[in-house]
Amino acid sequence: MQPALCSGTARSSVCDSKRTMKQQSNSAARVAFLGYGACALAGSLWGTGFYFGRLALNEMSVEHMVLYRFLFASLGVMPVVFANLGRFRLTGGEVRLLLIAACFGIPVQFLLQFHGLAMTTVSHASLMVGSMPVLLAAAAALFAPKGSTEERLDWIGWLALAGSTVGAALIVLGGHRGPAAHGQPSLVGDLMVVASLVTALAWILLSKKLMLTHSPPVVTAYTILAGTVMLGILILGPRLLNPLLSPVTHHAFQPLPLAHVSLTAWIALAASGLLCTATTTLLWNWGIHHVPASRAGVFLNIEPALGSLLGVKLLGEHLGPYAWAGGALILAAAVTLTTRGHEPGSVTQPAIILE
Repeated sequence: MQPALCSGTARSSVCDSKRTMKQQSNSAARVAFLGYGACALAGSLWGTGFYFGRLALNEMSVEHMVLYRFLFASLGVMPVVFANLGRFRLTGGEVRLLLIAACFGIPVQFLLQFHGLAMTTVSHASLMVGSMPVLLAAAAALFAPKGSTEERLDWIGWLALAGSTVGAALIVLGGHRGPAAHGQPSLVGDLMVVASLVTALAWILLSKKLMLTHSPPVVTAYTILAGTVMLGILILGPRLLNPLLSPVTHHAFQPLPLAHVSLTAWIALAASGLLCTATTTLLWNWGIHHVPASRAGVFLNIEPALGSLLGVKLLGEHLGPYAWAGGALILAAAVTLTTRGHEPGSVTQPAIILE
């Protein structure tokens, strides 16, 4: 039996409608594929952040490494800033909110995090960061508006939070108690990484208010610029004032690390700023708006898995049995939360995360 041909006005209209629906379906599938790909690539690039940071820390201080990283990140977000010049307007209250969020999100968070990394291992630091999706879920539940059930944690969510907490404790217990030695985890270093995650939560909760009324990529771009200016003032300010203060303090600053920094360190700094901060943020923002957040959130778990793998394979680090068990608990808890759908009582993932 021969199929009916699209002849006549009625049949032609039906065929056109089917053809349009098929094209729309194919287009939606392509967008979804690209959305998941963007989130997966963002998670993978975030996973290399501690590795690149360690390479740079071999040749400079934490302060200089973080400053250079965000100078490169600022270059990466400048196209977003230029594209929105004159269109991004904030009230006085919103400006204060953005500045407070930038302070928590960049100088405080990253200086804490990388001072911690300097005293622990890439593997330990990466596994600790794996608890971030669970911490976000708990924070969203605790600080949700009264009467709201959208971000309420059910018993599975609280169980995942408890498992993640136990996992973090096991990783910390697996570290050394004595003074930090190069290439060895330490209790102080691990705890500083945990403290940086709490600071990151403050940044996300504050920024979320701005992102309700403004574009998340634009808010993030201006946050990075504001935070970089704060870093510059904090790190370079004392140097500029040194000629006036040195007669009193008798302190001389060493020159900024520039000429004697190896090509490897510069590549690591550029990659951490342009790829691990600017590009990942833009990729995540684009992807999260084209795929369900409950499914995209699982790609956040690539970061701790890949980061710990890079530490073990490329840096020769060692994970003890406590760390392996703790890492497994953290990843299991994160996957449990991020793969669950948006049912009543389930949590929603944040629209944006800065790493």
